[in-house]
Amino acid sequence: MTPPTARVRLLNVVATLMCGGTEGQMMTLCRSLDAKRFDLEFACLRRIGPFVKEIEDRGFPLTEYCFSSFRSVSSLRQQMKFARYVSRQGVDIVHSYSFYGNVFAIPPARLAGTPVVIASIRDLGLYLTPLQRRVQRYACRFADCVVVNAEAVKTWLVSEGYDASRIVVIRNGVDLTRFSGPAQPDRIRQEFGLPPGVRLVAVASRLSRMKGLEQFLEAAAVVGRRSTDTRFLIIGEPPPFDLGYLDELKSLADRLGIGDRVIFTGLRSDVPTLLAGVDVAVMPSLNEALSNALLESMAAGAAVVATRVGGTPEALVDGENGLLVPPDDVGALAGAVTRLLDAPELAARLGRAARQSIADRFSIERMVETTESLYSDLLARTAKKRGRPLFERLRVFSRKPTWSEQILP
Repeated sequence: MTPPTARVRLLNVVATLMCGGTEGQMMTLCRSLDAKRFDLEFACLRRIGPFVKEIEDRGFPLTEYCFSSFRSVSSLRQQMKFARYVSRQGVDIVHSYSFYGNVFAIPPARLAGTPVVIASIRDLGLYLTPLQRRVQRYACRFADCVVVNAEAVKTWLVSEGYDASRIVVIRNGVDLTRFSGPAQPDRIRQEFGLPPGVRLVAVASRLSRMKGLEQFLEAAAVVGRRSTDTRFLIIGEPPPFDLGYLDELKSLADRLGIGDRVIFTGLRSDVPTLLAGVDVAVMPSLNEALSNALLESMAAGAAVVATRVGGTPEALVDGENGLLVPPDDVGALAGAVTRLLDAPELAARLGRAARQSIADRFSIERMVETTESLYSDLLARTAKKRGRPLFERLRVFSRKPTWSEQILP
């Protein structure tokens, strides 16, 4: 058994280190885990993304396991390489994230005798094929538990055949200290070449096709016809595999007649400052588990309009700390934005309530404390098996055995 005071070797596995919600939450957690207890390291399937530099700068080991497809022989070789590594290095916990991380890491980690293996699923699987959903469900059977970030995800997984007793809900955490600086609305407008009185409506999101950005632009065109002094910010960048999507969005803005009123800011490091300085923040997603962008908008004290999808109603209560609208409903989205622009006192009240909700229910401290308790509980229940791992006994993709090893068991 691992004593509670022993140092724990924790290996986090993720597909890439891009600035997505899953990767961001993983890094937020890892920055805050007790450094006196946890030795961190990372594994990825593609060594790309801005978090690579942070990991390297902080001196954490980072290993790439690159292959073209799960159907390839190279994927099996990489999984055996991963299994040998976690066994020889004495890794205590393998915590994998999302489809690619889960399917890659869970079976070999269990094969190698890793004491605790944890899966994380942080979306509703809309991008997965039926076969991929089945494969992930099978892989997760070898995990000690599946961590999700919303009750909506748990409900979906149970409907997919997962064991509800092995699903743990740990909601996303927001570091409120990042959102404690003074709002600088005039500086933001000056940076973008806008007059001080211009009103700003913003979306902060990775520019992905299920984020409802087309609907946001269509709603912006409706709002813009009534509010000629309003400009619209889209904060974020597209994923590397879909860089052309940004041009599609710009073309749509031009066709809608608002190309000169929409500002695509690209990836920004000062998102908290931007969100604190806008009049309305919008989360127009068509599918979502629990959006980090939503929680960050709330933490910034912005008046938020969000679509009623996934776990969003678990954070945002219509009329109490924001406004909820149906997904893919341009008219409702435009109406809610206009309502807040026309009622600044209502917007301010909802923004204050939104920030308080984050402090009460979605703080980074709460997420870290709950996750550390989960790690400790699982380690306390799991006996370490430091004997010869199964994959070595079977000599699967190991070194060529000697003559004596071929004869002796």
